[in-house]
Amino acid sequence: MADTPEKSETKDTLRFFLKLALFVFILRSFIVTSFVIPSESMLPRLLIGDYLFVTKWNYGYSRWSLPFGLPLLPGRILGRDPARGDVVVFRSPGPDDHDVIKRVIGLPGDTIQVRNGQVILNGRPVPKQRIADFVLPLTPNFNADKCGAEHLDTVAGQGVCRYARFRETLPGGKSYDVLDQGDFPDRDDTIVYTVPAGNVFLMGDNRDDSADSRFAPPMGIGYIPMERLEGRAAVTFFSTDGTAEWIKPWTWVSAARWSRIGEGF
Repeated sequence: MADTPEKSETKDTLRFFLKLALFVFILRSFIVTSFVIPSESMLPRLLIGDYLFVTKWNYGYSRWSLPFGLPLLPGRILGRDPARGDVVVFRSPGPDDHDVIKRVIGLPGDTIQVRNGQVILNGRPVPKQRIADFVLPLTPNFNADKCGAEHLDTVAGQGVCRYARFRETLPGGKSYDVLDQGDFPDRDDTIVYTVPAGNVFLMGDNRDDSADSRFAPPMGIGYIPMERLEGRAAVTFFSTDGTAEWIKPWTWVSAARWSRIGEGF
């Protein structure tokens, strides 16, 4: 007996949603996914409330490429090492593992030390040039408490956060801006780290406010195995200052930081 029209429609709907779920799974696992910036550790390049597209094919694939870290892939497939200066999303170690974003500073075999706030890579200081202060308006995403009282300022009657900014240039020519909030011996003067085989050394651009490879877990992240790399930050596709309210759709437009959309890495 042939299926009734109602049963056929139900089956077609289920097939559609199964195909859609499979498409989304493949897209997010192997091609591109999104990531929202939750903290200030990558200031000045990334602000809280930035939304990024992250490409997934750059460093190969592992279980951490899959949603929820499903253990379906053994080891690391089609693995490729990142370049120094890449901004990567990875899965942090530990029982509270979660997705994190930092910048690659050291590759396997590299030695890294921070002296007086300057990175020493393989025995040579990484050039660090003072440039104009980084000035960020205070918003719900980044308020006075996050800024710190000593960095609060006012510009044209608006409260802002002001940090000393520097231009850092890695061997090979990759340049990016970093922030310096002051003298913090535990962050600005470190031991010499030697990156083990199969691992990377990662740092946040907001050097005095980043729990990164300078610190062992649980205070930081330590060295990160290559198989925990999920992808490379590609482009900012949206950014909000936190003033939007879900029940007021018109605020979604006013809260958007339009000038940040389309910024690449």
